[in-house]
Amino acid sequence: MAKTGIIVLAAGMGTRMKSALPKVLHKAANRSLLGHALTAAATLKPERLCVVHGPAMDNVAKEAAKFVKTCLFAEQSDRKGTGHAVLMAKSAMEDFRGTILILYGDVPLIQPETLTKLLAKCDSANPMAVLGFVADNPKGYGRLLTSQREKVVAIREELDASPEERQINLCNSGIISIDAKLLWQLLPKIGSKNAKGEIYLTDLVELVNKADKSVALEVCSEAEVQGVNDRKQLSEIEAKLQDRLRHAAMANGATLIDPDSVYMSADTRIGCDVIIEPNVIFGPGVTVGNNVDILGHSHIEGATIGDGARVGPFARLRPGAEIGENAHVGNYVEIKKAVLGKGAKVNHLSYIGDATVGAASNIGAGTITCNYDGFEKHLTEIGDNVFVGSNSALVAPVKIGSGANIAAGSVITKSVPSDALALTRPELQIKEGWAKTYRAIKSAQKDKKKKS
Repeated sequence: MAKTGIIVLAAGMGTRMKSALPKVLHKAANRSLLGHALTAAATLKPERLCVVHGPAMDNVAKEAAKFVKTCLFAEQSDRKGTGHAVLMAKSAMEDFRGTILILYGDVPLIQPETLTKLLAKCDSANPMAVLGFVADNPKGYGRLLTSQREKVVAIREELDASPEERQINLCNSGIISIDAKLLWQLLPKIGSKNAKGEIYLTDLVELVNKADKSVALEVCSEAEVQGVNDRKQLSEIEAKLQDRLRHAAMANGATLIDPDSVYMSADTRIGCDVIIEPNVIFGPGVTVGNNVDILGHSHIEGATIGDGARVGPFARLRPGAEIGENAHVGNYVEIKKAVLGKGAKVNHLSYIGDATVGAASNIGAGTITCNYDGFEKHLTEIGDNVFVGSNSALVAPVKIGSGANIAAGSVITKSVPSDALALTRPELQIKEGWAKTYRAIKSAQKDKKKKS
């Protein structure tokens, strides 16, 4: 197969999104639409990739560079159609020799396998190939006009289509592959005599046919090439991505008790024999090991969960949380930028932030690592086999040696040696009969008020 170059069109503002954010930067499954398209594109290992963005869209370029570090950029200052947008990439791609794939930044469901098939359709006899789909309702789409040899002879935008052509349900996705040399030869020949007065990339089809070459057809599902123009369509894309991610997790050996209530990110990684209860949300950057139980109503983001761990219910793991093998994080516990060692337990109502907790240590209910002094964050280091009693405050920076015991209700401001007991609460005092005397005094005062 010829070398591959890719042009991604991402210049649209998406006015129907009603947002100051460029359309391709809106997210689905916690990844930008552009990020989804570039992730698919990157798997093809293109020799060159160029993103075409609009003016004052540095944020689009910055986002693209997260996914393709060698990405090139071109600016489309005047939005005069898809053909014009591709022309803007000419300086970045003109010396490239091979097949160019033209992709859109707002098509997040496209699969690398489909793009590979489209590229494979290009050869000396078919220097161009079009990706089409059969629409349930073709209204609004450009129609593909084909020959008896199943070659594409023209693409007709709906506004320019005849009544008969509008009955066709084989539609244009907008995604094409074409020989690079031929692309730059034909693009300048496209005119703008159409209903919108724009330079349509689709007009390449007729120009290729006039050059006595054929345009091949590759067909995919309608869902795979669904674009995003408004918030409703964005929500539909979100639903389809979530469905895809849930099915992949279950196919790989995870049990989702109520799949529709579990929300994942595009980069969520879940191991085998994992049980996920209802109403669990995975933010970006989560990796879950094998044999993990994640109980209901937990929120997990930027965290790594080791084999055999148990999390939740109602647990919150924030970025930097590393939950070790067979560790437990219980209800109403928040972990942030902290490492729990093998078999460590934080079972109830605690906050562990900017900390390390050693293997087999037990953190009692209501314990807080006081990590912020109003200006800086500080580290709490807890050794192995430490017991921290309930309602303790560990004021960082502080170290608790292995085997130490922190008495309930203590405020620890200094490091505690290994195997030591630390307690800071006052000594218990008991005054016999005090409560009975107190009640008598208060009752007498109350009776006096009633009589007066």
